[in-house]
Amino acid sequence: MTEQQQPELGRFLRARRGVVKPGELGLPAGAGPRRTPGLRREELAALAGVSIDYYIRLERGKETRPSPAVLDALARALRLDAEETSYLREIAAQAARGAAAEPRPTPTRSVRPTLLRMLESIRPCPAYVLSRTNDMLAANPAGLHLMPGMADWPAKQRNTIRYTFLHPYAQSLWPDWETKARGCVAHLRAVIGSAPDAPDLVALVGELVVKSPDFTRMWERYDVRKVGYGQKTFLNPELGRITLSHEVLEVVRTQDQRLVVYSAEPDTPDHDAIVLLDMKGAGALDCASAPSHDEPAESESPAG
Repeated sequence: MTEQQQPELGRFLRARRGVVKPGELGLPAGAGPRRTPGLRREELAALAGVSIDYYIRLERGKETRPSPAVLDALARALRLDAEETSYLREIAAQAARGAAAEPRPTPTRSVRPTLLRMLESIRPCPAYVLSRTNDMLAANPAGLHLMPGMADWPAKQRNTIRYTFLHPYAQSLWPDWETKARGCVAHLRAVIGSAPDAPDLVALVGELVVKSPDFTRMWERYDVRKVGYGQKTFLNPELGRITLSHEVLEVVRTQDQRLVVYSAEPDTPDHDAIVLLDMKGAGALDCASAPSHDEPAESESPAG
């Protein structure tokens, strides 16, 4: 069976056993060279308490209904964290449903008027609304110009993961670009676990696999991690080094949209930098860089 024919569950198991070092689990190195840098199939099967024949059928897609107990045992053997274990369960459920699975509807690209007002009200803090594929659906001036050159792209092309891998400035924008890029890929892997055949997700992954060897290398690792709060440092070509805190907020009752907000402590050089970024962004903003909406805005909920 080729890599392309192998089911998603099998590819995930193979990739994750490839990164587990046998020595970390107290297993002997064994005689002879290893075809896989991590665990052999028989080693993982033994650690999970299943037969080698059963595990091979599972990895090859011949067995599509592993029990919750088996999935938990595999997760423990592979040292998966909570998010990786959740992803394992999602793709196992997808395998069990098979062709009978109902596809999720394509998410709306329309942004509620209340969110657009929020983007303006929190200026000068950079902020934007992202789709599940990280398309930038709307942004305030500082948010649009936080990544230099993003505003030069057509509105439908603006995507923070596409920017990370394909924009010529991206690798110099983040001091640790590798970690930033791997986080993008891990987030996309987590999202695609619940909708593996969604056209928007498949199209973005397909584009990046073709255009970016770095993306392909990271995608094959099967890291899984959803983005959250934290700090990011940017090396802005005009404003220098800027370190900002960020929060990622799920948009209630709007499918797969997230509001991302960056901030800095008042009266600090970082806050001064975002004030300048907001001013420069507002001066550069024109009709071409304003967010576009392909659909009529949804009606506002009374719950606000």
